[in-house]
Amino acid sequence: MIRVLLADDEELIRSALAALLDLEDDLEVVAQAADGEAAVTVALAHRPDVAVVDLAMPRRDGFEVAAELARALPDCAVVILTGQGRPPHLARALAAGARGFLPKGAPGGALADVIRRVHVGGRYVDPALAADALLIPPCPLTPRELEILRLAQDGSSAASIARRAHLSTGTVRNYLAAVVQKLGVAGRADAVRAAQENGWL
Repeated sequence: MIRVLLADDEELIRSALAALLDLEDDLEVVAQAADGEAAVTVALAHRPDVAVVDLAMPRRDGFEVAAELARALPDCAVVILTGQGRPPHLARALAAGARGFLPKGAPGGALADVIRRVHVGGRYVDPALAADALLIPPCPLTPRELEILRLAQDGSSAASIARRAHLSTGTVRNYLAAVVQKLGVAGRADAVRAAQENGWL
């Protein structure tokens, strides 16, 4: 019997998935969670074989949950299930430790098959997303530029970013100017948007 954790903040979807998986003779849903923090907590308590985790959840997203479970429960394979699957998300999910990546629009029986595959050590990536991921342009930004842009996502001032990054305000402005120039955008907000769309942040 493969023991499964379901984590999704939409109760209707979570309940439907649980009902679908309960039809399978070799799968048992042993725990459910409505947010990322709860997903980690119940995973540690129930130690499932496979965790099926929504990408967009409050209190830790699917990437963070996958990374934490890969560290704390390495025997638990993580499958990211998402309604907003895009090629950049795929790369981040795999880098975080996920072993499967499946869009919510996949056929009904696909999730059970993916759970079985990752449980025995395999991987699964949606073929269309995998093909699209090959076309993602490489990130032109340095790790330091990405760090500064990440700190700028919430609209913080250069002085505030400088304090958090332990840099001078002028240095932060120089980094942000370089980012804007490299990405060929009009300003910082456009740079953040472009980096998010390409999965670099």
